[in-house]
Parts: sequence; structure tokens; C-alpha cells
Amino acid sequence: MAAWLIVRLGRAEDAPRMADVNVRCWQETYRGLMSDAALDDPGLLAAREQFWTAALTEERYRANRVAVAERDGELVGIAMSGPPLDAGAKWVRQLYVLYVCAVEHGKGAGQRLLQTVVDPDESVALWVADPNPRAQAFYRKHGFVADGTAQLDDGVREIRMIRAPRAGR
Repeated sequence: MAAWLIVRLGRAEDAPRMADVNVRCWQETYRGLMSDAALDDPGLLAAREQFWTAALTEERYRANRVAVAERDGELVGIAMSGPPLDAGAKWVRQLYVLYVCAVEHGKGAGQRLLQTVVDPDESVALWVADPNPRAQAFYRKHGFVADGTAQLDDGVREIRMIRAPRAGR
């Protein structure tokens, strides 16, 4: 029998487990797109823990929304959205992080995390690795469309996808 999935707001004490999920998902998702040296860097876990501690405790991140997904007490997914960093942005929110461990793909964690950190009445943008057909299909299923903008981030090609607020609200 499958255990219940719990999605809740992230807390400061979650930072070490969030870092674990972050690094695991990067290794699962970006192997072959990023260098093995970067993905296997012995300092990566500590750097991610430092980032998540800051994101959950520092005032500069106060407008962000951070959520975690747990199954059987194990963290299996993380998400974070916040105000766009681009001053000329035509959207009100940006999805910065949405990672779910591969063993949980297709079991609802991604959708629940997305719904927790992004309101359907908000316009939102995100950057997704390209190629990453699974993630791009997930975002399309949730109303995002590629806007034709691409960038290189740490050697990884990314495309921007945007979603307008849900109509009729």
C-alpha cells in the first residue's frame, strides 16, 4: 500500500534534507548535460544546504514560497517560487525550483508542489533545461508554453516557459 504524500511549506530544519533532494535530483536530471565534476563536487551538498538555510531564514527571501513533499517521512521533492528577478518581467511570479526524485515521477508530488508555490491566478515564468522532455511535458500539461527565449546557465541550455493567470478569475 502506497504511503500518503504530504506537501507542506518548508521549514529551516528541512534545509539539510532539501539539500540532499536538490543534489540527488540534479544528478538524476542533469547527468550528461552538466559536467560530472560539477555534479559530483564534494562541496555541492554543503553549498546547497547553505542556500536552503538562507532561503528559509533570511529576510531577502521572505517573499518566496518554499514547499517540500514527503512520503513515509522521507523528503522526495522541493519547490520554490518568488518575485521575478528581471525588472522588465511581464509575470508576477517566477518558479525557481521544482525537483522531484525520479522514483516519485508520475505520483503527484510535482503537481502538488507546483500548486503550493504558485497560485493559478498569478502569471508565472520558469527556466527549464533543454533538452529535458519530461520536465517540459510536465510544464506544458500545467499550462506553460515556451516563449522562444533561451539562455545558457552553467553550460546548460535552458528555455523559458510562461503561464498566464487562469482565465475567468
